[in-house]
Amino acid sequence: MNRVSVPLGDMLYMITGSFLSGSEAGLVSDGFAAATSHYSKSYTQMMKDMREAKFEHYFLGHEEIYDHEKSVARSMENLAQSLGGLRNATNTQLEQLKHPKPASPGEPGQPPVNHARDLFELFNSSISMSMTSLRQNLCRILHEPQFGRPPSYEINIDEDLRRNLMDSLDTFNTTRADALQGLYDRIEQMASSPTTTRANLEEVAAACGHFTFSLQSFGEEVLQYLDVLDDLEYVILHKSRSWRWLLFWQDRNAADNNNAIRMFDSAEADTLIRTRSRSLSSPEDSRALPTRVDVATWYNAPDVNKVLAWFWRNLSALFKKMARDEIQFGLKVGIGAAMWAMLAFISETREIYNQWRGEWGLLSFMIVCSMTVGASNTVGMARFIGTLFGALASVINWKVSHGYAFALIFLGWLTSFINFYIIIQHGKASLGRISLLAYNVSTLYAYSMQRKANGKDSTTDEEVEQPDIVDIAQHRAIAVTAGIIWGLVVCRLIWPISARQKFKESLSVLHLQMGLIWKRGPLAVLYRSEGSQSYLKSGEQAALQRYAAELENLRQAAASEFELRGPFPVDVYGRVLRGTDRILDGFYGMSLVACRKGHITEGERALLQYTARERAILCDHICQAFQVVASSTMLEYPFADATPSIVSARENLLSKIFQFRKEHSSRPPSHDSEDSDDPAEVLVEERDYALLYAYALVTGQVADELRMVGKEIGSVFGVLDEDTRLLQ
Repeated sequence: MNRVSVPLGDMLYMITGSFLSGSEAGLVSDGFAAATSHYSKSYTQMMKDMREAKFEHYFLGHEEIYDHEKSVARSMENLAQSLGGLRNATNTQLEQLKHPKPASPGEPGQPPVNHARDLFELFNSSISMSMTSLRQNLCRILHEPQFGRPPSYEINIDEDLRRNLMDSLDTFNTTRADALQGLYDRIEQMASSPTTTRANLEEVAAACGHFTFSLQSFGEEVLQYLDVLDDLEYVILHKSRSWRWLLFWQDRNAADNNNAIRMFDSAEADTLIRTRSRSLSSPEDSRALPTRVDVATWYNAPDVNKVLAWFWRNLSALFKKMARDEIQFGLKVGIGAAMWAMLAFISETREIYNQWRGEWGLLSFMIVCSMTVGASNTVGMARFIGTLFGALASVINWKVSHGYAFALIFLGWLTSFINFYIIIQHGKASLGRISLLAYNVSTLYAYSMQRKANGKDSTTDEEVEQPDIVDIAQHRAIAVTAGIIWGLVVCRLIWPISARQKFKESLSVLHLQMGLIWKRGPLAVLYRSEGSQSYLKSGEQAALQRYAAELENLRQAAASEFELRGPFPVDVYGRVLRGTDRILDGFYGMSLVACRKGHITEGERALLQYTARERAILCDHICQAFQVVASSTMLEYPFADATPSIVSARENLLSKIFQFRKEHSSRPPSHDSEDSDDPAEVLVEERDYALLYAYALVTGQVADELRMVGKEIGSVFGVLDEDTRLLQ
C-alpha cells in the first residue's frame, strides 16, 4: 500500500503543474508515464497480496482486520479515480487554451485576441498560491509511508499533516469562490463588447471551475483515506478473533452482523461486467451493472411442456456454467495431464517414460498451460529458452568444477546472481525462474548420482555409474520440450481459448456498457433526483476501470498469438485502450460535475428543463457512437462513419443555452418567479450556466476520444464509403 500511494502523489504534482503553467508538458512527460506504469503494477500487486492475506486473516480469525484493509484498498482506488477526473479536467482546460474559439476577430490584418488565455491568467494569479499550498500538503501525505516497517507495520498518520490539509482545503475553497466570482465579473466587463461572445468566455470559466472543484474533491478523498486508516488502526489495536466464515450455511447477505462470510470470495470482488457468452449472470454477481439479457430459447415458448422446459432450462444453465473460462481451463489442464501421465502406467511406454524423465515433461505441461493461447505461447517460449540456458549452465559448471561441492557452491551463486539480475533488472521473471529450476534439477540430480557412484549414499547398495551431465541435461531438455509441445497442442488445437477473441469480445462489451451508462443522461439523473444521485451507480466506475485493466492483460497475451491473417495490431489496440481510459476519466469527471452539491438552484433547474431535448439527443448520439465502435470490433467489419454527428448535437446544445440566455436577458423576471413553472420567468444567475458549460466541455472530451477510437478501429478493419461493394 505504501508503494501505491507514491505514484499517485507524483501524478498529482504533474497534473496540477500542467494546469498552473497552462502547458501539457507534464502530462506527456516520461515521468508521468513512469508514474502511471508504477501505479498500475503496484495496484495489481496490492490486490494480489490482499487475496493471499485474506486466507491468513481468516485462518487467524482476523476477519474484521481484512475488511478494513479492503476498505483502505478501495479508498486508494477512489483516489485513483479522482485523479483520473482531475486529469480529464486538466485536458479540458488545456484544450480551451490550445484551440480557443474566436471570441474577438481583432483588427483587420491582426491576429484574433485570445481571451481564453487572458481569463486563465487572471484566474491563475488569484488561486495559484492556495493551490500550490494544497498540492504540497496532498503530495506530502501521499509520499509519506502510512505503514511502518515490518513485521508490525504500524500505522503512522501525521496529525500535523492532516490539520494542514484541512486548513489548506478551507483556504482553497474560499479562494476558489473568490477567484470564480472575479472571473465572472471580468466576463461581464468583456462581454459588453459586441465582438465578444459571452458563451465562449463562460466555457473558459466553467473549465477553471471544473478543475478546481475536481482538485477539491481529490483533497476530500485524501481526508477520507486518512479516516479509513484511522479505523484500521483502531481495529488492529482492539482486535478480537472470530471465525464466522466457518458458518457456511448462513446467508452472508442478511442484516445480522454474525452471518457467515465466504472465505473464497475474491479480494478484488465486484467483477461486474461479464462477457457475452462465457458466463451466466446472477443478481449477487451484478450488483452495480445490469444483468445480462438472455436470448429467447425454444423452451420458453408458452406451448412447451413445463416439466420438459424445466429440465432443458436447468441443463442449459449447467452448460453455461461449464462454458466459463476458468472451468474450461481446469478441465483442459486436468485432462491433458491425465493423458500425459497415463504413459507411466501403460506397460509399452513405461520404460520410455522413466528413461526420458517423463515427470519433467508433465511439470512443463502444467506450467505452459495457460488460460489463453497467447499466454501459453509466451510461457512456452520462456520455459524453452530458460531450460536451454539452465541446462547449458549446469553442463558448464559441472565440467568446470568436476562435481566438487565447494566449487559448485560458488558457481551456483554466480548462476543465481545472473538469473536474479534477469528477473529484477529486465523483468523476465518466467525466464529467470525456469532457468534456475532447470539448473538446480540437473545439477542436484547429477550430484546425487555421483554420491551413489562413490558409495557415499548409505540409503542404497546398488552400483551406480558416474553421471554424465550432458546426458542428464539432454534428457531434461528433451522432456521439457516434449511437455511444452504437448501443452501447446492442447491449448492451441484441442481446447483453444483465444486471447484475441476474448479481447475483442470484452472490449465490445465494455464499449456497449459505457454507451448504455451515458445514455442515462448525467444531468437528467441530476434533474430527476434533485441533485442527490449520480448517473454512475455505486461500484460502476471501479468495475469499469478494473475491467479495462483486465483488457490490457488480454492485449499483451493476444500479441503472442499467431494467425495466418497476420499479427495482432497490439499498438493500435493499445491506443484504443488508452483512449477508453481517458473516456472513463471523463465519466468520473462528469459524475463530479453532476454531483458537486446536494441540491440544484432554480436557475439550474430551469436550464435543465429548457435543454432537456438537446441533451437527450446528445446522449443518444454518444451511445450510438459507442455501439458502432463495439459492433465493428466484435464483427471485425469495416467501420461505418455515417453516424449522427456528436459535434452538431453539442453545438445545438450550446445554441439552446445561448437562446435561453437571450430570452432571459430581454425579459426581466417577475416578482413571483420562484413559484413559476415557466423557465423564462425564473431568475437565473451567471453561476447557473457553469453546470451546462462544464457538461458541454466534458462531453466534448468524450466525443474527441470516441472519434480517435473510431479512427483507430477504422485503420484495422477499414471504413465503409458509398463506393464499397458488399454484394458480389
